[in-house]
Amino acid sequence: MSPRRLAALAAGLALLGALQTLAFVHTAAWPLPLAAVAMLAAAVGRVPPRAAALFGWAFGLGWLSAGTWWLFISLHRYGGLPAPLAVAAVLLLAAALSLYLALAMGLYARWRCDRAVPDALLFAGLWLLAELARGVLFTGFPWVAAGYAQVDGPLAVLLPFVGVYAVGAVGAALSVLVVAGWRSAGAAVALLTALALAPTPDFTRPTGQLSLVLLQPNVSQDEKFSLTRMPATLDWVASSLLGAQADLVIAPETAVPLLPDQLEDFVPGYWAALRAHFQAPGRAAMIGVPLGDFEAGYTNSVVALSAGAPYRYDKQHLVPFGEFIPTGFRWFTEMMNIPLGDFARGVPAAPSFVVRGERVAPNICYEDLFGEELALRFADPATAPTLLANVSNIGWFGDSIAVPQHLGISRVRSLELQRPMVRATNTGATAVVDHRGVVTALLPPHQRGVLQANVQGRDGRTPFAAWAAAAGLWPLWAVAVLALLPAMQARRRPTWRP
Repeated sequence: MSPRRLAALAAGLALLGALQTLAFVHTAAWPLPLAAVAMLAAAVGRVPPRAAALFGWAFGLGWLSAGTWWLFISLHRYGGLPAPLAVAAVLLLAAALSLYLALAMGLYARWRCDRAVPDALLFAGLWLLAELARGVLFTGFPWVAAGYAQVDGPLAVLLPFVGVYAVGAVGAALSVLVVAGWRSAGAAVALLTALALAPTPDFTRPTGQLSLVLLQPNVSQDEKFSLTRMPATLDWVASSLLGAQADLVIAPETAVPLLPDQLEDFVPGYWAALRAHFQAPGRAAMIGVPLGDFEAGYTNSVVALSAGAPYRYDKQHLVPFGEFIPTGFRWFTEMMNIPLGDFARGVPAAPSFVVRGERVAPNICYEDLFGEELALRFADPATAPTLLANVSNIGWFGDSIAVPQHLGISRVRSLELQRPMVRATNTGATAVVDHRGVVTALLPPHQRGVLQANVQGRDGRTPFAAWAAAAGLWPLWAVAVLALLPAMQARRRPTWRP
């Protein structure tokens, strides 16, 4: 194949990778990624390993660049990084993360055996290994992992059994079957149809019901720390908390953006008034706030106020460059105008906050991207959460596709764990998601508001919650390696000649 044709095909696959990200925003377009991956599989199956690796890298570059372009907003608009450098940073991140898929496609081209089922398993196993590597190594960044596009598709029925990574791998296997021949394509369509008709078993049962108030302050990120605008924001947050008529009121990540000592100097008596109000029986609040000091370290936290024992949750999975500075990259953060720092990590499997018998488990911002970490809280069924609560600030990314993407991530977590997920966010999407991943209440994004809703807690464990709590993602690593074996054995088997 000529270099010009190779480059043209790589460019076409990059565009295809970019187009499939539409399904991560408009989830009714779930067939689009399956078709895109099918075309990738067809392309890498016809070229040598080096060309296949190039195709995989190009597909991943388009996919991740289009899926995470909003990082440019935080780097340039709010971070002050010059636009060319911000664009370069997003592209370099996407290029680096696409190396996993490049390696996977190169190995597929080398090991495939031209038999539909073994090749489909081989492709799915390598795809799964690539996505696991992206989701785990260097703290992990599994945004727009393939399974998230299937939240409204037939493959969603598998989420409470195997989780989002395995759903992406199943989709990859079906994509290979579609292009392997008419018989295998028919089998793939039949399987999708069967999954579409299959009911999702209820592994959990209802517990009590809570009335909720979720706050959405809608503070632009460039105004969040402005001393001239902060008093009005703090006043709105306090009046909304104090005026809420519900069992539980939740304010988003860093809804109060000052440390308690700083807040006392800025607005004397602020915390004292909130504590006094929520000491009354039947009242409870969860509020996002930074905590700590120079000697003990700082944390991105949620403080709960009620008549019961004090409760605090510290974010455990921190954001690189946002909440900790990776070794060797301080020069990069010093180029930006963002108040960054090294936060301390909270403990894994943190206890829940109990409200009227319901165990509410908070998670902060993109912590809900890591279902295997949320599953750690399900190790003991007797203390497992009955309700998940995400507090986020997506204001860093402006009016972008990050908002609906993050809502889709929460919906997948609800399906994996069969728990409702309530979301209190700064700019959106503030919502209530039931245990079947259905959005039952939603505030329009990018406007200030208060969402009132009821939520039904759930008890019990899904298969995913049980095995991920016990073993993390190790079973998926093992399954991915085992999926490679049929193709490897077929390659070693001598061809019979009469």
